[in-house]
Amino acid sequence: MMTDTSEIIEQTRHWVQQLIVKYNICPFARREVERKSIRYVAAEEQKPQAVLQQLIDEAKHLDTTPETETTLLILPSGFEGFYDFLNLVDIADALLIEEGYEGVYQLAHFHPDYCFDGEPQDDPANYTNRAPYPTLHLLREASIEEALQNYDHPELIPERNIEFARRKGVEFFKGILTV
Repeated sequence: MMTDTSEIIEQTRHWVQQLIVKYNICPFARREVERKSIRYVAAEEQKPQAVLQQLIDEAKHLDTTPETETTLLILPSGFEGFYDFLNLVDIADALLIEEGYEGVYQLAHFHPDYCFDGEPQDDPANYTNRAPYPTLHLLREASIEEALQNYDHPELIPERNIEFARRKGVEFFKGILTV
């Protein structure tokens, strides 16, 4: 696994721009990319406790930096196993609540081997949640609520993304995600 932080961040930024924004996987991302309000941080530690502390540090950074809309905490090593990563996500969600961030920040997550429950691993729909590296995404809840008020039928976004992914197929996404 590569250790060059700038390259890891650049690959993640490329994924956001060339998939998430370009194909409107998240209709709210374009504005933040254009505003340059997304913070990309590569975790240097591999141990769960250190990563969880860094996640809380990033929440504190968002607390004091309103011009930063969201943070992508990229985990380049230590969480290659999807189920180990999901365990980390569960603990991270609980920690955010414990630290008083319930209703303030929401945690989304992405993984190179993401697989929706009950779906086959090779279903192209899984690519809507796949990223070059395991990633914890801290989002401001107030911003999500505001964005959803100005978007017709946000509940249809996942369905539209699944349809798009299945139409494009696995090879399309592999080209974007190649690390």
